[in-house]
Amino acid sequence: MHRYRTKFRAVLVFATAAATVAAGPVPPASAADPAVQTVPFAEAATAHATRPFSLLGISWADPGASVDGTIRVRTRALGTGRWTPWQAVEADGTAAGDRRGTSDPLWVGASDAVEAHVAGARRPLPAGLRVDLINPKAAPARPPAVMSRRAESATSARSAVPMPARPVPRMVTRAGWGANESIVRVAPSYTGPVQVFFVHHTATGNGYSCADSAAIVRGIQAYQVRTRGWDDIGYNFLVDKCGRIFEGRGGGVGRSVLGAHTMGFNSNASSIAVIGTFSGVGVTATVRTAIATVAAYKLGAAGNPPNGKVVLTSGGGPRYAAGAKAVLWRIAGHRDAGLTECPGTTLYRQLPAIRAIAGAGPAGLRYLRMPGASNYATTLYTKGLIRPLWNVTTPSALIARFEVYVDGELAVATPGTHRTTTLRVSPGGHVVTIRALHLSGRATMVGANVISDAVAPVFASGPTLALRTGSLNGTVPVQLQWTADDVNGVAAVAMTQPSTMNLGTAVHSRNGALAPGRPVTFALRAADRAGNTVDGSVTRTPVVVSETAAQRSGTWRTLSNPGYLGGVALGGIAAGSAATWTFTGSSAAIAVSRAAQSGQIRIFVDDADQGVVDLRSPQTVYRQAVWSRSWPTSGSHTVRVEVERPGVVLDGLVVLR
Repeated sequence: MHRYRTKFRAVLVFATAAATVAAGPVPPASAADPAVQTVPFAEAATAHATRPFSLLGISWADPGASVDGTIRVRTRALGTGRWTPWQAVEADGTAAGDRRGTSDPLWVGASDAVEAHVAGARRPLPAGLRVDLINPKAAPARPPAVMSRRAESATSARSAVPMPARPVPRMVTRAGWGANESIVRVAPSYTGPVQVFFVHHTATGNGYSCADSAAIVRGIQAYQVRTRGWDDIGYNFLVDKCGRIFEGRGGGVGRSVLGAHTMGFNSNASSIAVIGTFSGVGVTATVRTAIATVAAYKLGAAGNPPNGKVVLTSGGGPRYAAGAKAVLWRIAGHRDAGLTECPGTTLYRQLPAIRAIAGAGPAGLRYLRMPGASNYATTLYTKGLIRPLWNVTTPSALIARFEVYVDGELAVATPGTHRTTTLRVSPGGHVVTIRALHLSGRATMVGANVISDAVAPVFASGPTLALRTGSLNGTVPVQLQWTADDVNGVAAVAMTQPSTMNLGTAVHSRNGALAPGRPVTFALRAADRAGNTVDGSVTRTPVVVSETAAQRSGTWRTLSNPGYLGGVALGGIAAGSAATWTFTGSSAAIAVSRAAQSGQIRIFVDDADQGVVDLRSPQTVYRQAVWSRSWPTSGSHTVRVEVERPGVVLDGLVVLR
């Protein structure tokens, strides 16, 4: 805030004790010290005792007058006695309601003496010129209180779904920074919805610690009320160089409080002042985000785009006369509406970036994962209960809320700090959409295809166990068979007994070998894409029935050889000879020995002709299952073997019971 610059030729020194007192202990600043001390320039020639102060300003009687030249001050640090370099005190002209003409306040830290002069004055100094010394510690101070981001109630005209509160930017309340409510002159006034948001700087200097920010805000309140004669602190909000936001003028953060910040445009407006001077330096990214957050919060509440423009009618000021139309950015600098350098040239150049942050839609919205659902290709499958997780790159402070839609219908709404929720979807295919809503009112969406399936898969056949051809040398060759099916697709089939293994979904059988005479259970589990499972099992015992147990007709002879099962076998030496087994089981296989001179056999099952099997082999092999047959369930059956061509060696019948 710098508009009028003046330089005093008179030199003023105000100390905390009489000028004749050279040294002595100085009490620290406390709440017992006066909040405001004023020292007339006319009394500069005589010693003036003052108490400690931390903020100062120059004021004069006529608010319509100005100081010609440059106002400079220096102060003596409390305790050390060191004097600061000379600093220029800036003036921003008058504002509606000013009781006196004033400079901008300057934060100097705890001090006990001041010296001031005006350089380059070509006109007489205004009457009533004085130095106003502010002691912020005189105002009631309390531990900082931070306002919740869930301070506003919310309703939804679109849905009966409970809506989270519209978040209030995290900030230090008036109670937190120790506002002196006793000096507030009148109750707050309210205007219409916020159409424009003005950015200021306090021009109080940058040489402060953020630990002093609350004291600076108290000092600004005291200066604007006691020196300028305002009803309360003029700004609606303030923010320090660390990005900490402060509630300004009282009346309610969420309401359109009439402030005193931009002459001619205080109605239907809100404002924030960055604590410091930003003519030659800019604000950090943290501060830019803080400004953008408050701007989006105030403008977005009325549905006004923070990165847009608006035409406003001036109420009367130094730049726009009463009734004049002004085209302003929704987020504007003080200089856009007044004859001032405020908010400082460098900060003013940062306003486009601040508008971009405040007016952007939520960026980087994406699904992270969806517990309760499995992903296949571009579709998620669930039993019904899902917990979508998402993320955005936009800071949570700028997010109003997240909304979750199922097929276009609002299902759940969560606060902007949340990144997950839980919901149940009905059976069938759906589109689950996450909608991120920015404080500005802009939104971004991302969707996912979800199929809800609570029905388990089925074993359309099996699991079954069947005998197969192969060697009977100590084990019995078998094949496990199954077919799993699901309307939305089978995701996996696994064996859980007698061993565990993943069988996959592309095959429907697996070969193995079992020790004869021992019962074995094969258990399978099939899972669909949603995670529903079905279990199936089969238990069988492979048994070798000796050839001697068969009923025989025709001509057979007993053969002995260690290669035969049990060391003996039957030799069929005449065509038409037959051997018949009657058994109970679910699968059967004929055991033989084979050689180059082996004959042929015809097989009958339950009196049905199964065809001829040629036993001839280029090499001699023993204990071979050469034919097998299986049934869905165990039952009583007969297998008859007839010699078609002599030279047959029968070694028994293998049965699964």
